[in-house]
Amino acid sequence: MTTKTLYVLGETPPTGVVPPKMIAQVIRQERYGNPTTAFKIEEVDTPNELRPDEVLVWVMAAGVNYNNVWASLGKPVDVIAPRPRDKYFPDPSGFHIGGSDASGIVWKVGSAVNNVKVGDEVVLHCGQWSREDPVVKAGKDPMFGQSFRIWGYETSWGSFAQFTKAQAQQCLPKPKHLSWASSAAYMLVGATAYRMLRGWPPNQVQKGDVVLVWGGSGGLGTQAIQIAKSFGAIPVAVVSKDDAGEYCKSLGAKGFINRKEFEHWGRPDLRNQDSYNAWLADAKRFGGRIWEIVGDRINPQLVFEHPGEDTIPTSIFVCDRGGMVVVCAGTTGYAAQADLRYLWMHQKRLQGSHFANDVQSAEYNELVLRKEVDPCHSETFAFEDIPKAHQLMYENKHKPGNMSCLVNAKE
Repeated sequence: MTTKTLYVLGETPPTGVVPPKMIAQVIRQERYGNPTTAFKIEEVDTPNELRPDEVLVWVMAAGVNYNNVWASLGKPVDVIAPRPRDKYFPDPSGFHIGGSDASGIVWKVGSAVNNVKVGDEVVLHCGQWSREDPVVKAGKDPMFGQSFRIWGYETSWGSFAQFTKAQAQQCLPKPKHLSWASSAAYMLVGATAYRMLRGWPPNQVQKGDVVLVWGGSGGLGTQAIQIAKSFGAIPVAVVSKDDAGEYCKSLGAKGFINRKEFEHWGRPDLRNQDSYNAWLADAKRFGGRIWEIVGDRINPQLVFEHPGEDTIPTSIFVCDRGGMVVVCAGTTGYAAQADLRYLWMHQKRLQGSHFANDVQSAEYNELVLRKEVDPCHSETFAFEDIPKAHQLMYENKHKPGNMSCLVNAKE
């Protein structure tokens, strides 16, 4: 069979046939800056050489996440520079193909792969690790190993290309009721939210728990609300607009708080009593809104955090005794202040969390397969508009929910 050197977008090669070239949205070091200029469409070699545990996937659609805004900017870290020296996954390619969410078709499998076969329709989670990592060999959570990488951010071969190279354990069944575009939109944020709410015993979301969800209408928040609801909890959303709050209620939130009605954000000045008293009064007023929504004087057992610096002091304050504030980001800043009096006297927990392992990703995907959680797919972009989609996210001008981009799919 004669193999074409390159297939145009939307043109599908015979199943299992791997052309030597592919089309990709590529970031290079000399283009670091705004996403609109950092990304550029290029023809690159198809990653045809697979490790025993790897697969090649024909990408139908790819999700948009903030990690490739960071990759575009080249900060807080240069994602390309350290890759040739990577202990577990050395890569001399010299460029970055982003994309940490995908839906697609398995096109080629490594010699040790037995969980998927060529032709399977899959979604991909973004956790990668080496089987040679001592932590993995010991049977511990692979996310605590030094080899753990976020595919499509800390690796070169993400989903913004016709083909992507991934590990077989990343492949999960594509929901039959979802389009390619919707299937590509949910895994990163959803699995991250699932680990935050279910991955830190004994503080795992349970029936009747009040769960405060910051950024309720965003990619993470929409999934957290639905996950909490699926376990019988009572989610309360924090938003910046009332219409976003109504959207959260449609997903299962008991109610919402518009954060713009409060002024105490940031770090309270513990050395200035008058200043601290003013902060405390407004924080109490915020906590009172939670009670109004719940209908009882019940504090959140779990606080779902990612704004960070502006909100951590409030989150710790309103969290229930023995409860947990779980944080996966710091979009308003990293230098958050923790009033240790509340942590030790009320035995509260401040827990960091980062994506999810393969078991948690599969458990979360089951919720989507059973239609208990919706991807909240908000908008679909064309392949050439991948830079635009990331620029909108960078400027916080994107719609609520989760975005995706078509690659080889038409819808």
